[in-house]
Amino acid sequence: MAAGTSGSRVPVRDDLVDVEVYGAPQLDVPVRLNTNETPYPPPPAFSERLARRIGDLQLHRYPDRELRALRAALGARFGLDATRVWAANGSNEVLAQLHLAYGGAGRRVLGTVPGFAALPTIARATGTELVTVALDGPGYDLAPAAATSAVQHFQPHLVCLARPNNPTGTSVGLDAIRALHDAGEALVVVDEAYAEFASDDAVGLLDELPRLVIARTFSKAFRLAGLRLGYLLAHEWVLDDLRKVRLPYHLDTITQHAGLIACDLADEVTGHIDAIVAERERVTEALDRRGDVTVVPSDANFLLVHSDADDLFDRLLERGVLVRDFATAPGTPGCVRVTIGTPDENDRFLSALEEALP
Repeated sequence: MAAGTSGSRVPVRDDLVDVEVYGAPQLDVPVRLNTNETPYPPPPAFSERLARRIGDLQLHRYPDRELRALRAALGARFGLDATRVWAANGSNEVLAQLHLAYGGAGRRVLGTVPGFAALPTIARATGTELVTVALDGPGYDLAPAAATSAVQHFQPHLVCLARPNNPTGTSVGLDAIRALHDAGEALVVVDEAYAEFASDDAVGLLDELPRLVIARTFSKAFRLAGLRLGYLLAHEWVLDDLRKVRLPYHLDTITQHAGLIACDLADEVTGHIDAIVAERERVTEALDRRGDVTVVPSDANFLLVHSDADDLFDRLLERGVLVRDFATAPGTPGCVRVTIGTPDENDRFLSALEEALP
């Protein structure tokens, strides 16, 4: 046999052979409530300004490698200098860059169960060992003592905690974040993808905790999931380290300018949040009135719903409503996660549920 013809493909890494590809189903159904997108498009003012801006951009040139204007605009929103702000292609890439810089072979990241479904993928891809601590009780809380115990036991290099948590929608107390930080020497990353829908956030802890990082996204409250823009707030030394692992010119020119426009029009772009929160409470109340499901009180734009029916996901899909199936995921047996959509979409979900569980 001639050299180079012994096989038709190169074997993937041994630790990736049995890995299932991450991702929620993208199906053509009447009501799609499975990916926590905002149901409303960006306001016309944003789209019109972006269209005009693109015509003036020098797309034959590489983008600003340091994202200077975007970082300054994001920092101004939080009263932080641009030296404490970083951005990337969605908060997933932010988390991946943090794993590349502080994780890797021989290093460990502490997550939660239940927790963000992409974290195991990021940890595995970067060769970082993932260990977990369980969120406790029906409120999916994390007591400071349990946080301290987990850090002392595992001695992680990274801690990744979503607040509000995905898929539960709950927010652990700020004291638990302090405990995760003070119990060891890890970089503590609080993923606040849904913080704008909650009543508080952890940004105020940044100056108190020197190893704290806040990760955020434009995909949810800024209704720009198709843009793929995320960012972090941290101390300046974190940015120094991320520059060592980021790819050259990692954030394109159009995305940077779209982020600038979104910051400039922030009040208008996020003007739908009150409506989403009101719908979240309306749907929660409707589910609470039922005797056959249990809903977890949420700080996000989605709800975790438990049912004794082990095929609720399929029953809803048969009726044209796509939700996210968490029935067999760790920590959420028998559960589906339902994004809060428009009032009509939410009514159609409630009607489908009534038919699915008569």
